Amino acid sequence: MVGIVIVSHSRKVAEGIRELALQMAAPAQLIIAAGGTADGLIGTDAFKIKEAIAAADSGDGVLVMVDLGSAVLSAERAIKMLEGEPRQVKIADAPIVEGTIAAAVEASVGQPLGNVAATAEGARELRKQ
Repeated sequence: MVGIVIVSHSRKVAEGIRELALQMAAPAQLIIAAGGTADGLIGTDAFKIKEAIAAADSGDGVLVMVDLGSAVLSAERAIKMLEGEPRQVKIADAPIVEGTIAAAVEASVGQPLGNVAATAEGARELRKQ
């Protein structure tokens, strides 16, 4: 099953999105919140993200959901730090809340990383009314 990592500048935001997504996902779905810095401040931490990717990877790949552009930079840095370890990791260009929930549902039914990422990114088109 594809794992999901949620990278937000806020620990509370990442944990809240994780909580929502777990309500829609299969019980075995790996969703890891990697929000905030290691010292609890607002920001992102490449080492924290790297650890989250490793924890979320059951062998089918990991989709990384991000909130802002600098979170992408930290996630890219984290992925580079994994170089010696063969992993499939993709950063989704998607709204973090809707995309994470959609990705969690798709991953829960055993879809491959490419499909999970496409579903998350498709959430950009969801209308609320």
